[in-house]
Amino acid sequence: MSTPPSFELTLPAPAKINLFLHVCGRRDDGYHNLQTVFQFLDLCDTLHFRTRQDAEIHITPELAGVPQPDNLIDKAARLLQEACGIDAGADIYVEKRLPMGGGIGGGSSNAATTLLALNHLWGCNLSIAELKEIGVKLGADVPIFIHGHAAWAEGIGEELTNLEPRQPWYLLIVPQAHVSTVKIFSHSLLTRNTKIMRIAAFLEQDDSGLFKNDCEQLVRKLHPEVDKALIALSKFGRSRMTGTGACVFAAFDSKEDAEQAYGELSSQFECYVCQGLNQSPVASMLDAC
Repeated sequence: MSTPPSFELTLPAPAKINLFLHVCGRRDDGYHNLQTVFQFLDLCDTLHFRTRQDAEIHITPELAGVPQPDNLIDKAARLLQEACGIDAGADIYVEKRLPMGGGIGGGSSNAATTLLALNHLWGCNLSIAELKEIGVKLGADVPIFIHGHAAWAEGIGEELTNLEPRQPWYLLIVPQAHVSTVKIFSHSLLTRNTKIMRIAAFLEQDDSGLFKNDCEQLVRKLHPEVDKALIALSKFGRSRMTGTGACVFAAFDSKEDAEQAYGELSSQFECYVCQGLNQSPVASMLDAC
């Protein structure tokens, strides 16, 4: 991946999927206790960074429908400035590939890559643990992208234990539906009482259907396009929804098998063939700097 002229650092912002998502109860603070497994995909946005002598944060191009103050990239940069007392700024150019609102963590991944990149460029020298503390203020999914390794997650998703699940090829479908995470987690029909499971049980039975997405049934009722995609993909194996949706996926033993399914479904849906990754590509690229 080459850096455009005048930019100092270029890093990916990978997608993630939830291999399952259990909602185990509502907390006193209004959040939910979750259990999930995060894995990365080789499907990524690309962010280019250049430091500025003033404290301005300039992001181009502007994300459609998202004013810069609401952009998690901007929020991440400003939180890091505040945490470290930094008076420098940054120009950030974003090559967007990940769909918005799909449950694959595009905004959270962009925020995490921003924290990692500017921590390096600004010489903040914060640890990964310290960056996670900043990241969780931006969203529950941000810490996994800073953590950089596939993980079993609990709490609101920030308590992470490294895992090494298999790294298959996936076909990812992006249904034409916008799913509101707030609406799903506040809905009266959401299952909230799934029993606490053990990591060992997941490692033994991750493809058995015992581990599921508690949001999926509700999202299928509210968004027929998600239901349609899951049905179409189930022809090729176990189809699952990631996060609160709308993206759905199925695992394949080979790239060729995933591409065959792509050939059959790409005329009906926006699809991507991608590989599961247990290590985020961001860390290795930063180590090489």
